Amino acid sequence: MTSPTAAPFAAQRARWRDLLLGPGHDATEPRFARRLAELGTVAAAYLATMDPAEGHLWPGHPYHEGHGIHLGAGYLRLRTMALAHAHPGTGVTGDEKLADGILRGLDHVHDHIYNSAYEKPASWWWWSQVGAPQAMLDTCVLLYDRLGDERIARICAAVDRALPRTRLDRYEGQSTGANRVDFCRTLAQRGVLGDSATALTHARDGLDPVFPHVTEGDGFYADGSFVQHRTVAYTGAYGAVLLEGLATLFTLLDGTPWEVTGPGRQLALDTVEHAFVPFVHDGVLDASVCGRGISRRLTGRGVDLMPVRDHGPAQSLMAAVMVLGECASPAERARWRGIVKGWLRRDTFLRVADNPRQGIADFTRFVSLLDDPSVDPLPEPAGHRLFPTMARAVHRGPGWAAFLSMSSSTIAFYECGNQENTRGWHTGSGMLSWYAGDSGQYADAYWPTVDAYRLPGTTVSTRALADNEGGEWGARCPDTVWAGGATDGRFAAVGQDTRGLSSSLRARKSWFFTDDAVICLGAGIRAGDGVPVETVVDNRRLGAGEAPALAVDGVPQPRTLPWHGTFPAARWAALDGHGGFVFPHGATLRVLCEERTGRWSDINRLVGSDEEIRRSYATLWLDHGTDPYAATYAYVLLPGADARATEERARTGDWLRILANEPGAQGVSVPALGLTAVNLWTRGSAGLVACDAPASVLVREDGTGAAAVHVADPTRTAGRLVVTWRRPVARVRSHDAAVRVLVTGESLTFEVDTRAGNGATHRIDVTLG
Repeated sequence: MTSPTAAPFAAQRARWRDLLLGPGHDATEPRFARRLAELGTVAAAYLATMDPAEGHLWPGHPYHEGHGIHLGAGYLRLRTMALAHAHPGTGVTGDEKLADGILRGLDHVHDHIYNSAYEKPASWWWWSQVGAPQAMLDTCVLLYDRLGDERIARICAAVDRALPRTRLDRYEGQSTGANRVDFCRTLAQRGVLGDSATALTHARDGLDPVFPHVTEGDGFYADGSFVQHRTVAYTGAYGAVLLEGLATLFTLLDGTPWEVTGPGRQLALDTVEHAFVPFVHDGVLDASVCGRGISRRLTGRGVDLMPVRDHGPAQSLMAAVMVLGECASPAERARWRGIVKGWLRRDTFLRVADNPRQGIADFTRFVSLLDDPSVDPLPEPAGHRLFPTMARAVHRGPGWAAFLSMSSSTIAFYECGNQENTRGWHTGSGMLSWYAGDSGQYADAYWPTVDAYRLPGTTVSTRALADNEGGEWGARCPDTVWAGGATDGRFAAVGQDTRGLSSSLRARKSWFFTDDAVICLGAGIRAGDGVPVETVVDNRRLGAGEAPALAVDGVPQPRTLPWHGTFPAARWAALDGHGGFVFPHGATLRVLCEERTGRWSDINRLVGSDEEIRRSYATLWLDHGTDPYAATYAYVLLPGADARATEERARTGDWLRILANEPGAQGVSVPALGLTAVNLWTRGSAGLVACDAPASVLVREDGTGAAAVHVADPTRTAGRLVVTWRRPVARVRSHDAAVRVLVTGESLTFEVDTRAGNGATHRIDVTLG
């Protein structure tokens, strides 16, 4: 009979097993039967090849190599074997030999390395505190009834040695953000396994500093940004791990004496829609917030850890949202299920049924959701979201989405570390990734095969860079504060005062987002590196087979690769199935269509495969020459537009007015939308807009005599702005608390208090005179 003291822990262990095994399913149903059989086959193979010896559990996986990945991989294999033992229909369900093998593996690792006396290595994540112990503890709860008290005590003592509770004493260093949640998760699982109320109390209380919005360093910010490693936009990797950890912890702790309560709980739930949902589009988790994670893919070195890039992590995030939804309000749960169902339905690249790495538990959750007629899939929300703190922007128009990745004095050019993402140099230099019905664009081996000097949207010096240039862990930030913009939630003016990584490059870059276009301007482009400087209009992966049709000014180009061409006065180009590009003043457009080769190990020496990969690309760029001074560019991206629509836009010259494109100011007007959008890099003006300090200004006139002016300080340093709009204004209808009206009548002048330094957009609504 279970004692009253042990009862809460037994219930928690049951919940934990349910998390690992998923909701109930029919093991004979074909969709499950195949996966379960495959799981059993893998587990049997692991058992057959396991050969415990000094220094390893499996041959070729020495504990002391690979930053602890081989140790973690061993525990993950034991976890897989335990899942196959617990799931019905695997062919090895309840198999005694399999169970004995798992216990033998646990004991071997404990006796040889992971115990209460071993010396903690420098590589703490896999080795001791997160990766290895979490996989081990999952394995233990699945075989709990076979462990025995003595083995449980040994395992708990090993975890206590690896993760002392003093790790939670201070919220600093490695114990922040996602890492702190991981520590709490490990500690809570140790508490549940070992019936320790003390461990669970420490785990719950250790979460307290994670929830409040931060104003510097690691964590969630009020604008929805998430930063880890002090300078890296990391919503899609560390942030996703944090959310998954909270989903697990809330599930384990709810309804117990250690339940997480208070305002922090709701702040955590709010991050789902405020921070995470914007960066998932049609089943893709965009690379702009994945840091060095973009370099991870399947390995050819026997360490089988990494999912399909972009889509696998997105599906893991979706599963976390669904699990967390069970701990949320009924309204949140229903809404989140509709969001996830929409993502799953629209993912054209990696269907749930086709993801070989989807665990049974998450697969069951997704199948149940997709089969549930009471849940309507929700569409992608149109509009714009700015994340000033982490220098990111997200824009959605009808049927398309764009993600802008910038850097500043507080956000790094890129992150490398642990031999990962060694060539991500320019991913924060104005990279503009976009999707128009092609959710696999950046998923299918894009990162190891794309030209790392020619990422879409960037302006770069072609100076050769070393692997890991600038240092590891987001060490290098540009010496500029201007990165951000202003938005009304539908349109946006965004800019970056660009600096080159280990380069003398300088450029002022602006993006003006509308319903069907991104208007891209560049000015003040200069460098002295002795090499050409280029602006990459785009770099599209083409897919297998014959290249899609590319037309430049109506002239079809070759569809067999390779070919390259220079078009001295191009007005427009269109790539079939992708989109169109318009050059309002004409441009010397260069195009290269080629097959490129690469290996994941080129950009990830830790877990990257050595297998050679071939992918085809169409690269369009503007060459500013060697050591340019005051070069400029102007082009318009039309996602999803075909050749006819692109040509029509190019011929309709008055739809767009470029008000300024110079080092001090950039701005556009789109009369049909009543839109004026301006980035002022210094005190000055563009069109009818002026400001006494650097600012982004967006003006919308609705055609009925009303207008709204939106203003932000992207530098987050001005303290106050005085803005003038030289249009007659009869009266001010409303304004934000930070706005103080100074003048109306022949023009509008107002002051904006930006001392909060958060880059937020402020609004004033007026009636025109």
